[in-house]
Amino acid sequence: MKRRIAILGSTGSIGTQTLDVIRQHPDRFEVVLLSARRSVDLLIRQAVEFDAANVVICDEARYREVADALQSRDTKVWAGVDSLCELVAMSCVDIVVGAMVGFSGLRPTLAALRAGKIVALANKETLVAAGEVVTATARAHGGVLLPVDSEHSAIFQCLLAAGENPVEKVHLTASGGPFRTWEKQRIAGATAAQALRHPNWDMGAKVTIDSATMMNKGFEVIEARWLFDLAPEQIQVVVHPESVIHSMVEFADGAVIAQLGCPDMREPIGFALAFPERLTVGNKRLDFAALGSLSFEAPDTGRFPCLALAYEALRRGGNAPCALNAANEVAVAAYLKDLISFYDIAKIAERALAGMDFVANPSLEDIFETNREIAAIADGYLR
Repeated sequence: MKRRIAILGSTGSIGTQTLDVIRQHPDRFEVVLLSARRSVDLLIRQAVEFDAANVVICDEARYREVADALQSRDTKVWAGVDSLCELVAMSCVDIVVGAMVGFSGLRPTLAALRAGKIVALANKETLVAAGEVVTATARAHGGVLLPVDSEHSAIFQCLLAAGENPVEKVHLTASGGPFRTWEKQRIAGATAAQALRHPNWDMGAKVTIDSATMMNKGFEVIEARWLFDLAPEQIQVVVHPESVIHSMVEFADGAVIAQLGCPDMREPIGFALAFPERLTVGNKRLDFAALGSLSFEAPDTGRFPCLALAYEALRRGGNAPCALNAANEVAVAAYLKDLISFYDIAKIAERALAGMDFVANPSLEDIFETNREIAAIADGYLR
């Protein structure tokens, strides 16, 4: 039987690459739900190409535009995140691809897990903001989290090869972003246009900026803590500019298993969709003879303080990671509009962490309140 797929955030980078994998395997997958925040034209084209049964436009003001364009088809058009949360629980959905950007992905992810769905998760902010709530929800309702981030997919694949052997530590690789070799003074003047020129990966604007600040890698550290039940000291970051080794797992005897591949998100997406099988996804294959050498270096938290802030938030626990994420979302949006400088992103996040109302064991309501409060506070820093 075909696996029936719902894609939350189908017009973004992960969403479009997921559809490319599905496009290559129409005999294996069926698209039953597509959603977008406001990219109406692309959403409509996707709905037509994949004959999607359901489409959700989260920006309710754009509903009529989508509904009119698809009125001659059998596609049902819905509006708003509430509709999305209801639809992911449908019996006709087998796998939910969580590819929405930022905190907005939390509610639909929880709705899918409560319905016992498989969630192929690319939205790392969901676990950053509410890791304990999300993982507890999955356990309580039989939901399954499969990682889509290349680093966490790599760890997952390494663990599958390791059997029952306990993990000593994991090594998350980082490309270092576009400013890896820049001096701090030069980085301080970096424009958003420069930060968006990632040397290896094709990603959306927000995650590309997060990669440039290394906040993305910090968020991946927090995500790894929840996906693999690790302590902060078991998760190490190593800069690997070639982005060939996607991550590594080290065991008690010192042996290290690594997962390698060309930088192409379709590989981890395809692995999550077809798990435990592997599919051809049209990605470039490694030519080891042409690789030459692979290089590694320690991350420099002096030039990239966001990574240290993420470790601090993880060690504090509670609602601190949620506060960090909320402040970062506001700061990155401002940086993309050229309203603040590069290092202002870290300064805003640091101020938010220092001034937050700490909750050691936050409920879901606490998480939403923290997100709202810190976003408002961070926005005030811009004025």
